[in-house]
Amino acid sequence: MRSSVRPRSRAAQETRRPTPPGTDERWAEVQRRLRALKKEVLRRTRRARAAAARRVRKAHDRAATHFGRLAFAAARIFLLVTAPFLLLIRGAVWLYRDHGVPTWMALLLSGGATLLLLSVYGVLISRHFAARARLGWIAKWVAAPLVVCYCGFALLHLARENAKDDAVHSLYAATHPLLRLAVSTLILVDRNAVVTDLARTPDDYRRMRLPLNRRSLHYPQADGWVHAMDLRTSNGLRSLLVEWYFRAMGFDTLRHVGTKDHLHVSLPAPLPPPAPPAPAAPRPATIPPGPPAA
Repeated sequence: MRSSVRPRSRAAQETRRPTPPGTDERWAEVQRRLRALKKEVLRRTRRARAAAARRVRKAHDRAATHFGRLAFAAARIFLLVTAPFLLLIRGAVWLYRDHGVPTWMALLLSGGATLLLLSVYGVLISRHFAARARLGWIAKWVAAPLVVCYCGFALLHLARENAKDDAVHSLYAATHPLLRLAVSTLILVDRNAVVTDLARTPDDYRRMRLPLNRRSLHYPQADGWVHAMDLRTSNGLRSLLVEWYFRAMGFDTLRHVGTKDHLHVSLPAPLPPPAPPAPAAPRPATIPPGPPAA
């Protein structure tokens, strides 16, 4: 099938309309403007990308700064809240175990230090509301009642839901005061803590089919108190935190799986002071040699 379009003749191709003058110059101007526009678009694109990158970096730095500030504020609040308990319990254990200070004297000294710390807290807080803060008044009417009431409550009270049975609950007063203070502080944070065992006798070991331990701290010691207690534990982070807490407070801990899984917490008696060195044996007297015989 032939095409219906007739080819143009050579004469017609040769007699095309001539190019108007100035067309090449206008085309060159258009190309120059297109190149300039392309450069401007690229320049603005690079500028926008750089500005976006700067905003992202600033947002990242601002977020890191805010996170750091929040972490620092949380650590400061944690330290301010735990410092009185650390000073009261860890200070008393340190005086008792490392320096042989009697129990009640160690508790009195650590309680006095805690009273002073709470008084400083009270002064710093009161300065935000009044220009003048009286340290003596705060120590007498705020800090001292807080320390005395808390120590008295911790030493005398154990809720029945925090004891395994009535027998354990009845033996709470026979436990060493520093152990009672530590477990009461734990119960403030962990309401589900349960004391499973306090005092024992040799018959208890036979009943539980355990080897008899004559040096067990579950027996009443020379000072009349039981120096060990068992706490119910479970596999998980909670039990690990409880163990770290007692270790931080200066107690000995041991995870037991004898009858049931439990944490054994003990307070060994202070080591006796070293005996003075024995006096040196006197040297035998030496007789000076006499004059030579004649």
